[in-house]
Amino acid sequence: LGICHSMAHQLGHMYHIPHGLANSMLITHVIRYNAADCPAKRTAFPQYDHYQAKEQYATIARFCKLEGADMKEENKSVDALITRIVKMQEELGVPKCIKEFGIDEKMFMGSLDTLAKMAYDDQCTGANPRHPLITELKQLFVDAYHG
Repeated sequence: LGICHSMAHQLGHMYHIPHGLANSMLITHVIRYNAADCPAKRTAFPQYDHYQAKEQYATIARFCKLEGADMKEENKSVDALITRIVKMQEELGVPKCIKEFGIDEKMFMGSLDTLAKMAYDDQCTGANPRHPLITELKQLFVDAYHG
């Protein structure tokens, strides 16, 4: 689960965006966020000896044999995973960003503080490998709005 779901819950609550679509609009931004080399703060109870979100995303890309996935360079593999997700969004004809869903920008930006605080307090946030700051969640919402 993690912050993708935490944030999607809030988009559904405030803007009635279906949960699956909200996750789709957020997932590439959350992958990029979680794929940090050295996050400022890890989850409170990691079950591993080192931060490995990027490594795990790279493993997914390699397992799926995605174009651009690289056996040695994790960044290239993460990029390949994100590229494939964007391509699937296009193939399925789903909105790639919150703006495409038709949410007014001024209204959305005015709700950022509430969205971010609610996402931070959501029960799924604790399951994210990288523990977010509220300011980081706000930025992820902005990024997901514009795509």
